[in-house]
Amino acid sequence: MKKVIALIFGIILYVHTSYSQELRCNVQVVSSQIQGTNKQVFQTLQTAIYEFMNNTAWTNHIYSNEERVECNILINLQDHSGDEFKGSIQIQSSRPIFNTSYNSTVLNFKDDDLRFNYVEFEPLEFSLTEHRSNLTSLLAYYAYTVLGLDYDTFSFLGGTEYYQKAEQIVNNAQNAQESGWKAFESRKNRYWFIENMLNDRYKGLREFLYRYHRLGLDVMESKEANGRTEIAESLNLLQKIYRQKPDPYLFVFDLIISAKSDELINIFSESFMAEADRVYKILVEIDPTRSDKYMKIKQQ
Repeated sequence: MKKVIALIFGIILYVHTSYSQELRCNVQVVSSQIQGTNKQVFQTLQTAIYEFMNNTAWTNHIYSNEERVECNILINLQDHSGDEFKGSIQIQSSRPIFNTSYNSTVLNFKDDDLRFNYVEFEPLEFSLTEHRSNLTSLLAYYAYTVLGLDYDTFSFLGGTEYYQKAEQIVNNAQNAQESGWKAFESRKNRYWFIENMLNDRYKGLREFLYRYHRLGLDVMESKEANGRTEIAESLNLLQKIYRQKPDPYLFVFDLIISAKSDELINIFSESFMAEADRVYKILVEIDPTRSDKYMKIKQQ
């Protein structure tokens, strides 16, 4: 009888660990700029981060293996002294498009404010109620950010719960010695990303994410013209924010455009002339630094 109970418990545990995690996160730690030190610690760190990101249950939802959110973390370490590490972290996430093998980039951001302490083989511990470690706070922040963006692409304002958790991590870190968490440090950091995503003035950015992906890309496999038209219409939301934004630099706006610029060119290079011309005019207005790239839309 005990063997049967143990077997049942083992099956339950297997199912839970196989289907409760939300992220399929590839992790790479690069230390080529650091000379004359024990390289094993970097491999141990990479493994610890991989397990932290992929084995933590970030939500109360059940995910099948196919539903896990694809993301990549690249940590480029430039300095290592004792238990302290410094460098940058790049986060990328993507979302599958319905009935295709194509994944659309949702986030691609490089954070240069990476500084943390890590003792080899020490477990990575995180709490949503306190700032225990800059490394785990930063990793959890980006886990919730990736999930928030992913949920926003499937339902309008669907990611609010996860942005709020990321905001709580930011609030917990206001007394941290490490940079990247405070409003006054930079207009391009973790504080401002979450502020922008939860700011009602910029709700159109999140509506764009939903309409672009769920009503646009997801229908293009069966109704290409309809999906493309919806994407073109969704750009009006970005144009409206660009014209009305009170800040000279809106961090999230630039991140969204950056992630979508190449994809937009590919989509509307296949469009009819009037639609392509209208989209081109919007893009060069809201993203003038890439005007030369957007010329490809008109050169169909």
